[in-house]
Amino acid sequence: PMTAAAKRKLAKFAKRSDREIDLSDIPERSGKFWRKAVRNAFYRPVKKQLTLRLDADVIAWLRQQWNGCQSRANALLRDAMLKEITPKAS
Repeated sequence: PMTAAAKRKLAKFAKRSDREIDLSDIPERSGKFWRKAVRNAFYRPVKKQLTLRLDADVIAWLRQQWNGCQSRANALLRDAMLKEITPKAS
């Protein structure tokens, strides 16, 4: 929890204009830097164990195509999930 003093200090900093911020030890980044930036490069979702019954031919296909069939199955399900929850452009 933040103390009242810390909240006051942050509020004081928030009122400063951009020109008052000393960037001498933290240089600003150029557009070239941000074009190459990767969002959440170190994000790893929490994994949970569960039992899932799949058709034998589906399991055989996963194992035949890729090493790490559980990771591939997860990637396929994630792709399907993201397609479903991402709003479609009209």
